Amino acid sequence: MSTTTHTLQVKSHTTPDELRSPEKTLLELNHLDEFSIGRMTMQPGWTWADNIKPVVNTDSCQLLHVGYCVSGTLETMLDDGTTATITAGDSYLIPPGHNARVVGDEPYVAIEMHSAASYGVPTT
Repeated sequence: MSTTTHTLQVKSHTTPDELRSPEKTLLELNHLDEFSIGRMTMQPGWTWADNIKPVVNTDSCQLLHVGYCVSGTLETMLDDGTTATITAGDSYLIPPGHNARVVGDEPYVAIEMHSAASYGVPTT
């Protein structure tokens, strides 16, 4: 990947550039030139179908996710039936065409490096 970035940038997620908060979801975004990094927190009981689908109006999530799980547990189900469980310490790549749900009583917290800028954005 070629970039034209020549400026050192450091930003804290304590004071993010942008916040999005669909129900049971908090996305804290920092924009660094053409890159965006998001800290995602989903509360217990969160499901993509219940909390994000009404915002984006697609049958399943159509974003590619690349990230790292800080805490909690997320069960991910691809449209083809493949499933995986993501837990603290896991790096992940989730292709488009999936649903997900938080498992257990602990919030799921992850750092997203690929699709954070598009996550939870209402479709027109």
